[in-house]
Amino acid sequence: MDPGLLVVGGFGLVFLILAVLAVRKLARKELPEGERTKELTEGEEAELAAEAERATDAPPEAPSEPIEAPVEAPVVEVPTAPPPKSLEAGLSKTRKGFMSRLNDLIFSGGLDDELVDDLEALLVTSDIGIHTTQRLIGDLRGELSRKEVKDANAVRTRLRDKVLEIVELERPPLDLTKKPTVIMVIGVNGVGKTTTIGKLAARYVGEGKKVVLGAGDTFRAAAVEQLEIWGERSGAEVVKGAERADPSSVVFDAIQHAKRIGADVCLCDTAGRLHTKVNLMEELKKLKRSMNKAMEGAPHEVMMVLDATTGQNAIAQAKQFQAAVDVDSIALTKLDGTAKGGVVVAICDDLSVPVRFIGIGEQAADLRDFAPRAFVDALFSSAEDSPA
Repeated sequence: MDPGLLVVGGFGLVFLILAVLAVRKLARKELPEGERTKELTEGEEAELAAEAERATDAPPEAPSEPIEAPVEAPVVEVPTAPPPKSLEAGLSKTRKGFMSRLNDLIFSGGLDDELVDDLEALLVTSDIGIHTTQRLIGDLRGELSRKEVKDANAVRTRLRDKVLEIVELERPPLDLTKKPTVIMVIGVNGVGKTTTIGKLAARYVGEGKKVVLGAGDTFRAAAVEQLEIWGERSGAEVVKGAERADPSSVVFDAIQHAKRIGADVCLCDTAGRLHTKVNLMEELKKLKRSMNKAMEGAPHEVMMVLDATTGQNAIAQAKQFQAAVDVDSIALTKLDGTAKGGVVVAICDDLSVPVRFIGIGEQAADLRDFAPRAFVDALFSSAEDSPA
């Protein structure tokens, strides 16, 4: 054979082999990533298919280590505020002291001359006061017939009616139509003035009103901080000044800010340093003038806070403040903490200033509107209305 033909044939065979290899390489590139493996024989393919089918039908293998069951998170009960007290519960100390002694007295034989002194002492020690007590005793004697005086139920009913007549002063509802309605809150230190402001703020915010608190008590330690805490609790905005700032400037700024933001109510706290009585009263007059400069007609209400547990001292305080600024209404705090709730009667009789709010507990909802008839009903009600 011609050697040239052998060479040509050899090269041709080499090219053919290279071409086949290239085609097979390209075919393997077109396969998915997981299938680019070596070629399998028919037996190997069948064996792999059988293993795949067995793996599908077989249950999953148990883990080498047991998996702990998830631990349920403990249920945490969020404490809720206790419900507000009933008026009867809030006056329980007064009712137990006043009513039980009154029942013992009048059911022992009626209001004869021998018992008048005892009844008078009972009324006075219940903080009703000497002036009001003498008025009540005189009315009882003048209005009850000789027969009725001997009837314990008639005596108690008539006494109840006379007390209601005293406390049922005209008290128009607080007018909140002004924007803002400015309420100047006054009273000596320790009566619960700032707390009362905080409770009122919580009430008005709860009614959907926008409230601003003016931190006008710039001298008492922690007074501003206490008001800020109430502001955070209630959602009211607090306007304060620098430490020892002029209270007049603080309340002026508070009212101006309340006007700018369209607030409904501006409650202004004030100092209550009774030991500097003259300076305090002059300062209150100045504060009142500053409020009127900030908004003509302000303050729209001057509310004095009194502590029921101080009894007749509360009335003496009220008279001093009333001489400096006209007091429009009274908020009487801590009525649940005294057995001498008769101070309400004395305040209405001696001062002729209506009680607008009473405090009968720690919760914000325990600051109640004073309802004269409900108060007298609660005062004269008792679990032991008559002797066994």
